[in-house]
Parts: sequence; C-alpha cells; structure tokens
Amino acid sequence: MKARLAPWLSCLLLAAPLVASDVDRARAHFERAEYREAITVLQSSPEARSADAQFLLGRSCYQLGDYKRAVEALEKAAAARPGDSVIRLWLGRAYGRRAETSNLFVAPSYASKARQAFEKSVALDPSNKEALNDLFSYYLEAPGFLGGGFEKAQALVERIRVLDPAEAEYALAQIAEKKQWFDRAEAHLKRAVELAPRQVGRVIDLSRFFARRGRVTDAERTLEQAEQIAPGSPKVLFARAEFYVQTRRNPEEARRLIEQYMQSPLTPDDPPREEARKLLDRLGG
Repeated sequence: MKARLAPWLSCLLLAAPLVASDVDRARAHFERAEYREAITVLQSSPEARSADAQFLLGRSCYQLGDYKRAVEALEKAAAARPGDSVIRLWLGRAYGRRAETSNLFVAPSYASKARQAFEKSVALDPSNKEALNDLFSYYLEAPGFLGGGFEKAQALVERIRVLDPAEAEYALAQIAEKKQWFDRAEAHLKRAVELAPRQVGRVIDLSRFFARRGRVTDAERTLEQAEQIAPGSPKVLFARAEFYVQTRRNPEEARRLIEQYMQSPLTPDDPPREEARKLLDRLGG
C-alpha cells in the first residue's frame, strides 16, 4: 500500500503555487504606480540580481525621476537579455532622460546611447509600436550630429501607420508643428481623433496643441470632450490641472484636481505622482 502524505504536507504543496515571489509582489506594486514600494521589495530580495528584478527596478527608478539608477539597472537587464526589445526601449528612455537632465559635456553621449537603444529595440522587434514611436521622437527632436533629422523621422511614419494609423497622424502632426505648419498639424491631430474616437489620449493631444497655440477656449472645450469620453479618468484630471497651471488660470481648481489625481488609483500609463507634485510646486503648495 502506498504511503499517504501527512495532512500538513499536502496543504503545503497545495498552497505553494499561491506564494508570490518578490518580483511578483514588486510587479503588483509597479502596476499600481507604487514605485517606491516596488523598489523596497526588490532591494531586500534574493532575486534582486535577476533580469526581471533589474528590469522592474529600472522602470521604477525611471518613473521616480532617478535616471542614473534606472540606467544602471536597465543596463544589467539588457546584458542578461540582449534580445529583449522592451528592455532596450526602456534603456533608451532612461538614457534620453539622462541626456535631458545632464550638463552639456556628457549630454551628447547619453543622447547617442538613447538613439542606439531605440534603434536596437526596433531592430529586435519591428512590431514594437512604442519603440518606433520613441525612435521617431528622437529623430524629430535631435540635431543631425546626434543622429536626428526630419528625413529619418518622416521615413518611420509609414511603418508606424501599419501598426497604428492614429499614431501615424499624430507623428505627422508633430512634424508639421515643428515646421510651423500649424493648420496641417491641427488637421492631423483631428484625424487622429477620428481614427481612434475612444482613445482619450488623442483628444488630450489636441487640447495641448490648442493650449500651445494660445487658443484657450478651444483647449478647454476639447478637455470637456475628453471628460465625456472617460469620466473621472486620471489622465483627464492631470491634463486639466496641467492646463490650468500652464495658463495660470483657476489655481484653486488646479490644486483640487492635482490632489484628486494623487489620490486616484494610477497605472504606469498615467503620469507619475512625482509629475503631479511638480505641478503642485508651481502653484506654490
């Protein structure tokens, strides 16, 4: 007769798959935009050196604005997984932010590393939409001596269109605005909204364009449209607060919106709470 497992051992074996690893717990914090908590879990974990842990650590540091530490972690993750397109994408983002926040002597080096990471990400996975979008933005914004240029940006538009037609219109709007073809830019942004009418971010993009052009009434009306598409959306709360801060209007309402935003359940797709605190600082609170 076969020996039977002790009852306590049977329970332990059944429960084992339910025990989350430290990386799983950190990932849960990350998905709730609790980046400091994610870092705390990873720092004290035996799994801290794994590629998954370093990738999570790097993204969490990035969201908190610690770009130096983000680069360090993401470089380790990329070394462990050289064929991972998404890790390269985030490494490019971290180097890009380091370039933006560094002095003139080291910024060009970081910018070049950002470009190389974006290009590698796209090469590893040509269907990675975010990598294509970020590479497009780099080409559009960077000067020629750092590998940027309008022609390079334009060449990516049709590749973007295959994956996301609305995003391609947004890309064309950015090119047009850069060249001060403002009517064309507006037309492309409106076309993006038509192609993706339920994507609130497209409407927010149009509102921000109006705000940059000083068309305050149009910007506010467009934000109202965004609110109708996604009532109570954190993205809309942040966009409206940002609009009031930038235009120096309704400071008390801006403060209320920021506080509401910071108390809302966020995801990594929403602006980090650190960005909301910066808006609050601009209000003097």
